[in-house]
Amino acid sequence: MKKRTNKILLGVMTLVVAAALSACGGGKGSETSAESKNSSETTTTETGAETVGAIQKGGEVTVGIAQDLDSLDPHKMVYAGTKEVLFNVFEGLVKPDQNGDLVPAVASEYKVSEDAKVYTFTLRDGITFHDGSAVTAEDVKYSIERYAEIQGESSAFSIMESVDIVDEKTVEVHLSEGNSEFLANLTLAVLPKSNEANFETQPIGTGPFKFVSFTPGQSFVVEANEGYWNPELPYLDKVTFKIVADADTALTELQAGTLDVYQYMTEDQASTLTSGFNIVQGSINYVQGLFLNNNFEPFQDVRVRQAINYAVDKDMINEFLFSGKSHIIGTNMIPAFKKYYNEETESYYTRDVEKAKALLAEAGYENGFDLVITVPNNYAPHESTAQIIVENLKEVGINATINLIEFSTWVDDAYNGRNYQATVVAVDGTLSPSSWLAKNLSTASNNFTNFNNADFDEAYTSALASIDDAEKVELYKKCQMILAEDAASVYIQDPANLVALNEKLDGYVFYPCAAQDMSLVYFK
Repeated sequence: MKKRTNKILLGVMTLVVAAALSACGGGKGSETSAESKNSSETTTTETGAETVGAIQKGGEVTVGIAQDLDSLDPHKMVYAGTKEVLFNVFEGLVKPDQNGDLVPAVASEYKVSEDAKVYTFTLRDGITFHDGSAVTAEDVKYSIERYAEIQGESSAFSIMESVDIVDEKTVEVHLSEGNSEFLANLTLAVLPKSNEANFETQPIGTGPFKFVSFTPGQSFVVEANEGYWNPELPYLDKVTFKIVADADTALTELQAGTLDVYQYMTEDQASTLTSGFNIVQGSINYVQGLFLNNNFEPFQDVRVRQAINYAVDKDMINEFLFSGKSHIIGTNMIPAFKKYYNEETESYYTRDVEKAKALLAEAGYENGFDLVITVPNNYAPHESTAQIIVENLKEVGINATINLIEFSTWVDDAYNGRNYQATVVAVDGTLSPSSWLAKNLSTASNNFTNFNNADFDEAYTSALASIDDAEKVELYKKCQMILAEDAASVYIQDPANLVALNEKLDGYVFYPCAAQDMSLVYFK
């Protein structure tokens, strides 16, 4: 085993693995850097900075991100990396916390009818947008209707019947059928209708930070929103999200002190930061996998897809990239959804080269076949993963090569155009468990793997329609097992997220969604 491992790893040892994962973010952490915060005592430092307990108010930080923002309009953004950044600027009626719970934001409270058809929200007293204007019920109605129109009929908003203004403080969302998960969709950004012409150039939200400037390919800058509804936040005065596309450059900038925060590092990269930084560990909460285009001729045969699952060495990928710190998975859902997650799928396939060869022979591919694995360049560990997979597949007779492309090209060609054979990438979802499975529905517009299984469609549709949580749990677990049994793709891991944090900073937390929350970060 060791000789085989060393041989495979020789092909990837020269890769520097890090950068920002996105596509299709954030992560719920097993640890955070947050210390106990005593806000009962206020002092002043020698520099005159106000300090509340262990928290020093004020200061500026620079956060390294690996790709440009695809849109400043939060209703149109697609990249998870963009969502992570704009999380600081925009809020919905509710927003997620680091535990994955949905908590009031623009709304101060909400209630859901027993049949889960009516969601009622009470707007927070005195809440304003960054320009100082009041958030109105009309703004909320406008925002929800605009977002629903952009998402289209194939989205969760297809069952939304109306958004009704009850009074100046109350808004109701009416659905045509019960959906107990719909609240997660109302994290959509509330925007001022008066700013409609400037959403892409002068974004205005209600979040803890307000927009200062955006230079494409270089930086996105925000400053503290002094009128934020939570007067304790943010702690920092200013945050610059600096776009550093090259992983080597990011590491150099960390060592030079020009970056204060940088996430999605591998174990090897983190180990080079011997001073000046603390390494904070969490989970990315993405599904990284070798996704298979089920319309590609060999993959139309389930035996070939199963053979690929038996051939890929997930443990080797995890060990090499993250020293075993990632969570090995077997389906298109993350372990953070503990109640809904089907742990049985993790052990459905164990590496078995002989079984893979036998399945390929049964399917008429005893001599293997040629395979192109398309890899987006926005997250270097994807390329390392693909390198290992190439060697794994070679052992069962499959001749695989890697096609490394720009992430934007991958979105256009592979994700939207479905023009690929196999791809190593990571996909995400929202705080609604259905969102992680929805892209496998045969009729889904984002079913980029072309997976088609009538049993899955039936189970998923039934789960989505149910307002009985126990039934939902059972049906979603069934959906996950169908994905495993039918070998829809090769689900590899929920990668570990190692974050370099300037040792002078604290308060960094992880979320089970795309969020890099700088409002909680502070100078110690």
